[in-house]
Amino acid sequence: MKIALFESIQTPGGHEIEFDRILVEELQARGHEVAFYVPRNHKFQYQYGVPVHYLPGEGVTYAGVGKLVKVWYAAKREVNRLRWYNALHTLVGQKAFDILIVPTASYRFLRSLALTSLKRSPVPVILIVHGVMPRDEADFFANVEKLAGYPAVKIAVLTPEDNVFGRRPNNVFCIKPPVYIPRDVPDWQNRPGGGKLKLGFFGQYRREKNLDAFLDMFVAAGFSADVELFVQGATVEPADTADFERIIAKYRANKQISFLHKGLVGREWQEAILGVDALILPYAAERFRHQPSAMLYTAIGYRKPVVAADNMHPGIFARYEIGVQFAAGDNAALQAALKKFVTTYEEKYPIYRRELARINADFGPGKMAEDLVKLAKE
Repeated sequence: MKIALFESIQTPGGHEIEFDRILVEELQARGHEVAFYVPRNHKFQYQYGVPVHYLPGEGVTYAGVGKLVKVWYAAKREVNRLRWYNALHTLVGQKAFDILIVPTASYRFLRSLALTSLKRSPVPVILIVHGVMPRDEADFFANVEKLAGYPAVKIAVLTPEDNVFGRRPNNVFCIKPPVYIPRDVPDWQNRPGGGKLKLGFFGQYRREKNLDAFLDMFVAAGFSADVELFVQGATVEPADTADFERIIAKYRANKQISFLHKGLVGREWQEAILGVDALILPYAAERFRHQPSAMLYTAIGYRKPVVAADNMHPGIFARYEIGVQFAAGDNAALQAALKKFVTTYEEKYPIYRRELARINADFGPGKMAEDLVKLAKE
């Protein structure tokens, strides 16, 4: 089948790129033709090797703009979204594709879709929602209801659960989030281990991740020289950039901590994660209870055990023993969890390895691709 990916997210890098790559490569592996449909000014940070078609109306990014400008940009994005949807409906009439997938959607995408002719599409339109926050619950279900009378529109929510806040309307489908794997490193599972225990902190740096407190705790824990910490961060907002540079300067003299202030894409990103033994996910943000943490699913896909806050998809940790959790926002609990992880790592590693293999079988990226195609056929 011919599958269209409508991508309007403007991103400098990160997991949006990897998620789109999962869709492209896993759908192609199953014999489907894949093409992107994007705003006319869209710039790809990764070349997916598939056709790209441009739609009228420019994409908008909020990076580096103030609050008032964001309001204007939000309105502009909403108007352009209507144009994109109507243009896609015209392409449906021209039989340009058999399935349309929106890789990253929100209730705003649903609201816009309800105002356009695309809702009456004769081909399946699948909008992938990466979890729903409690503050968006009412808006999400209100817009789900607006689309209930249009059977081609299917709303796929990425969640390890089988419902969304205890509800699952007929046009909402729960699909397990895919793990991310090192696609450009074919021999990655055969690499030898041993040596120092190297812990990694990765991802886009935001002040909400409370890195300062975590590093203070790491130093205070007094680990032996056999334990190292590698901290990588990519920044977008100027305030986050300045704050991350301040942190790097603060800890520069500590020989057990190293930093990389750089956005990583493709093999460079994959090699960096493969270079550590475990990932530390000390994020206390409540949104990770409801939305998939890209770093958690990266750790799982790369077969790395974790130390993670207990508000990070708790259902996952209830079913799979893939690391140690601690009370979110409690630095003393984080320190205790990290000490426990370090001191029991050798003993627990066979368990972690077995459980990571089990969860990979359940949350493999190929399974998501198969679930989406199956959903389109229902």
